[in-house]
Amino acid sequence: MSDKTGAENARTERTYSSPFEPSGRPHTELPGWRRVFAPGSMTLGLFFPIESYRGDTPRMEHQVERAQAAEQAGFAGLYVRDILLRDPDFGDVGQIFDPWTYLAFIAGQTSEIALGSGSIVAPFYHPLILAKQAASIDRLSGGRFIMGAASGDRQREFAAFGQQVQDRGALFRETIEVMRHAHATSFRPTRWGGGALMGGDVVPKPLAAEVPLLITGTSQQDFDWIARNGHGWLTYPRALREQKFKVAQWREAVRRNVGEDTFKPFAQSLPVDLLDDPDAPATPMKFGFSLGRNKLLELLGSLHSIGVNHVIIGLKAGRRPASDVIEELGEHVVPRFPALQV
Repeated sequence: MSDKTGAENARTERTYSSPFEPSGRPHTELPGWRRVFAPGSMTLGLFFPIESYRGDTPRMEHQVERAQAAEQAGFAGLYVRDILLRDPDFGDVGQIFDPWTYLAFIAGQTSEIALGSGSIVAPFYHPLILAKQAASIDRLSGGRFIMGAASGDRQREFAAFGQQVQDRGALFRETIEVMRHAHATSFRPTRWGGGALMGGDVVPKPLAAEVPLLITGTSQQDFDWIARNGHGWLTYPRALREQKFKVAQWREAVRRNVGEDTFKPFAQSLPVDLLDDPDAPATPMKFGFSLGRNKLLELLGSLHSIGVNHVIIGLKAGRRPASDVIEELGEHVVPRFPALQV
């Protein structure tokens, strides 16, 4: 970590509360959130691994250099995934490394870009361990962490944890609720289905009152619960007309449950195979598109126009070197949707 980064993080630490005391500051003041989200704006992020590859075996080379290049290019965020097992039926291991360890590693190699999870599988965590991990990354990154959380969907992982897939919705709710209790209180007892907190306290507390939380997909919850409990919604790519309907549904759920004046962003993923020809037409692929940069600009402009606030690009299905893609996106695409000023 550079001296500048260390100094900035130290200033952020002093601005907010002690790690031993719950904070009263809103999550919207955190630098990671402010870099990514604002009403009427749309920014771009990248998933790790920042590379193109076939199958489920990423090389994980040059990731730091690419993360730093993305930060310099004006991307708003970098995102890890939470995949415990290599599952032949799933065909993806994400960034291979444990998401929390890798976030801490990347936090030490970057200074401004938001660091997120897309997404932590909450039912697989003891809620107090999750509370400690989330608050630790929040503080160690200087307030750059945005936690995407999901209920999970890989059958083999539930079996490995001795859990029933049909219980994941209730486990998700319970884990999030207990984590937030641990963040918001000090030495306040609580009990839940899997345990009890009696006479002890989870530290550190996060920098703000809550760690920024994006609920991923439905996580087996209804829209009203997501609108009340999430700071935003992270969902999947859809046809433009369908996504426009989902944005409208989300805005209405937020209005109905929280109020007219509360902004809760709408974010989505987008696999991209960026072609050499800038004018290449868009060809659909699984959840995304193979296309040239001009069609990508057109697509992103359409997403912005329907109210999407953040798009996380995945390069796995691409055919070009990731460094070349980042350079082209940084020169021609990101300036249209730059990270916000903190």
